[in-house]
Amino acid sequence: MDGYETANIVSGTVHGNVVQAHTFVQAPAPPAGAPRQIRPSSGAFVNRGVELAALTAALERTDPLRPSVVALTGLGGVGKTEVVARWAEQNAGDFPGGQLYADLTTVRHQGGVDLGEVLGGFLRALGVHRDFVPERLPERAALFRTVTSAGGLLVFLDNVEHASEVRALLPTAGLVVVTGRARLPGLALAGATLLDVEPLLPEAGSDLVRSWLGPGRGTDDQLHDLVRLCGGLPLALQAVGSELLTRGGLPVERVVAELTDEGGRLAAIEHREGSVVEPFEAVYAHFPAHTRRLYHLLGVHPGWHLTPELAEAAGVERADEALGDLVRAHLLRPVAGETPDPEERYRTHDLVRLHARRHARTDPGRHELLRRIVAYYRGRAAVADRAVLGDRLRLQEPPEESLPGFADPVGAMAWLQVERADLLAVLTAAAEQGWHGEVWRLCESLWPLYHGRKHYGDWIASHLLGVEAAQWDNRPDAGIRMRNQLARAHYELGQYPAAAEQLAAATELLALVDDPRLAGVLVETEGLLCLADGRPERAVELFTRAREANAGDPHGVVVQSYQLGQALIAAGREAAALAVLEEATALAEETRDRSMLVKLPLVRGRALRALGRPEEAVRLVSSAADRAAARDELVKEAQARELLAELADELGDAELAGSARARLRDLRARAGVLGG
Repeated sequence: MDGYETANIVSGTVHGNVVQAHTFVQAPAPPAGAPRQIRPSSGAFVNRGVELAALTAALERTDPLRPSVVALTGLGGVGKTEVVARWAEQNAGDFPGGQLYADLTTVRHQGGVDLGEVLGGFLRALGVHRDFVPERLPERAALFRTVTSAGGLLVFLDNVEHASEVRALLPTAGLVVVTGRARLPGLALAGATLLDVEPLLPEAGSDLVRSWLGPGRGTDDQLHDLVRLCGGLPLALQAVGSELLTRGGLPVERVVAELTDEGGRLAAIEHREGSVVEPFEAVYAHFPAHTRRLYHLLGVHPGWHLTPELAEAAGVERADEALGDLVRAHLLRPVAGETPDPEERYRTHDLVRLHARRHARTDPGRHELLRRIVAYYRGRAAVADRAVLGDRLRLQEPPEESLPGFADPVGAMAWLQVERADLLAVLTAAAEQGWHGEVWRLCESLWPLYHGRKHYGDWIASHLLGVEAAQWDNRPDAGIRMRNQLARAHYELGQYPAAAEQLAAATELLALVDDPRLAGVLVETEGLLCLADGRPERAVELFTRAREANAGDPHGVVVQSYQLGQALIAAGREAAALAVLEEATALAEETRDRSMLVKLPLVRGRALRALGRPEEAVRLVSSAADRAAARDELVKEAQARELLAELADELGDAELAGSARARLRDLRARAGVLGG
């Protein structure tokens, strides 16, 4: 069932009979080990004194009540990110609150940026427990302003296209550095400093190349020609310098001749992004066949990251050697520390991807490469789904046994999270190719990621494609699944009419399928909508039907009994709720359903409280709190401790009330949100 894993969001209103969290307004102390998300600088560095000075001046202007903003704009590959990385290293001590980084390219879909996802990542990095991150953008922005009120923070927003993207991500205090390709005059109106980062002049570029080669290699004129042929872009100079100038001691004169080959095409290079990639051509020409194949994979891949595992799945021979070639040529760089998985991940500059795509377009095997990429992500996501959620209703076939697994659910969820942007990009590419079966299957496997981590923008975008794919694949069962999962996203966002619209469309498909569990998932979601809409008796009917639809599936019966119990309490039928919940508890204990054994006592405790049996409720809720603590489920434990404190007040037990509230304060401190 889609509702097997219940969300633990407590900011805003939580629908159904659960404890509603308070609005936390006090900023937490910076977490131990403040985030340091800006990558280290790399290589030599020349001729950026103006930019470094502008950043330092902006730091000196920071105000306790408002952030200072600097925007660096210029061509791709001109070195904007390197400038910021170098300056952040030099001034790390000025940011005790940490350094945050977001590449908006990875959260930009159809021209818009999922700002809520960026804020969610920032909040988690600053120590806010993921279960306490609000669902909606306004609440996330408000909490971000709260937790950044102490200042001492550097926020780096890379690849910004519009000033509005920056305004929504401003902290209360600190320094915000923005990079992009187009000037952002809208930021100047808000007092930001705007600075253009120009390509390196021949003299400065020559100094950079000499820092790699050492003295005695090439005349001034030859080096100046080399810089001009590379458009003054450090990225292009790095590629040429690493792969050509240092290989076998090639003379600079020969390198310049190679770059000016092909009828003087490169000699006429202009400062446009369509042409500045051409210096990579000479590097590519010297690659062996297996490295070219990996480079083509880089050009075909819809996402941003490569791993040895993906390269092997795509059929690249000698993948490790090829990765080494691209790293040495500065066409790939390692991205470490994003996941507990020991496998290295690599990323490239988008100009390199542009050049790789030019070559990939001429590769007759490009469609097969893309198909293998899609199959890899679809299969790996299916393995991760099963590792996180175990047995649940799935329409697709089990993944191939040859696919690598995960050590535990934590590692599987970490993989889904770190590959999130690539997964959506791959899914979108599969939809464009008309590979409909791959699209809805991948959507189905992404349920633990989207439902567990609340990436609502990705969730809705992917499932709109999933709905269409199921229609084209003539799979009404998949259509029901896609629409129900889409409805759940709208439900959690409070968009109840949109959720009801998806449910109505899915219900029309029920006559075309035989599996009664598909009807069950729909009536469960409809029941949640009825509870949110103040119609508990109708919810009771629906959850009863959902429980019947899950006959033979113990976990499904327990989940729907849990939902039914909440609906009965909301309808004022506490005795009936208690009977249902006690029966569900016995089944959960018999089947060792640990997640539900944490949730059931809370609802049973509320039923006992309403029936005037607070002493029994205390015993149940105390047990629920201890179970949640053992599983490190902060939200569930907080809910239990809060209810325990209220019960203790009613019983006049000041010691119990005090200990419960003390534990609540500890939990909120751990979660990164204080107050109450």
